[in-house]
Amino acid sequence: MTDTSVGRIRASWQADVEKRGSLPKRSLSRPAFKAGFTVQDLPVQERPRERLAALGSEAMSQQELLACLLGRGCAGESVITTAQRLLSRFGGFYGIAQARLDELAQVRGIGLAKAAQLKAACEISRRAEMAPPKLSGPIESTDAAAAAAKQFLSGRKKEHFIVLLLDARFRLLRVSPVSIGSLQMSIVHPRETFQEAISAGAAALIVAHNHPSGDPTPSQEDIGLTRRLVEAGRLLGIPVLDHLIIGQGRPFSLKEAGFVGSSDA
Repeated sequence: MTDTSVGRIRASWQADVEKRGSLPKRSLSRPAFKAGFTVQDLPVQERPRERLAALGSEAMSQQELLACLLGRGCAGESVITTAQRLLSRFGGFYGIAQARLDELAQVRGIGLAKAAQLKAACEISRRAEMAPPKLSGPIESTDAAAAAAKQFLSGRKKEHFIVLLLDARFRLLRVSPVSIGSLQMSIVHPRETFQEAISAGAAALIVAHNHPSGDPTPSQEDIGLTRRLVEAGRLLGIPVLDHLIIGQGRPFSLKEAGFVGSSDA
């Protein structure tokens, strides 16, 4: 084919393109390629959102739940990888909830927008957990007492010691703060605890405090304080029904552990 023939073909093709108004972009562009694994590379039934829709949120792993919340990863990286990086960096959901906005934003693939999403989701969860329970009836179980205590203690970065004041039918009169301590300990004296109970005319009480570390296991100081409060309650005729420690997961009940016996109630 001569140069003249090639020129005529090229001119004809260009005229046809101009007549249609645009170049066929896909055919002229470089082939698309992926720099790394993404969620789109997974079978549809294995993608986090589809799994949540099919199986429910309870069946999801921590990594998958975070992936649903974040939506997408960064360039060339799956959101699942980004979620795993978050979990590894902060040690799980509790660590993520306690992290500062700027700490979250520094993680590769997160940035300020996704960090804000994470903090908002953690706060929504905290407020939902703190929603006032139905307390029209008596507090007859550890779970009912813990639900009331969590309203005031969940998410606190310092130790707070509170007392749940109950009437003769074990209905909640009010929740009174007694002490706010440091990140490590809270100083509580039976005098302050029972002063609140006497002023409210309480017939019984439940005390509770939080462990900012997330581990609700009682310290020796917690056990010693419980024994002092139980003895003071016995002398005053205002029994201490339980001492709850709020942390990550289910609260620790010192009554269930045997430190507040039935004779003390």
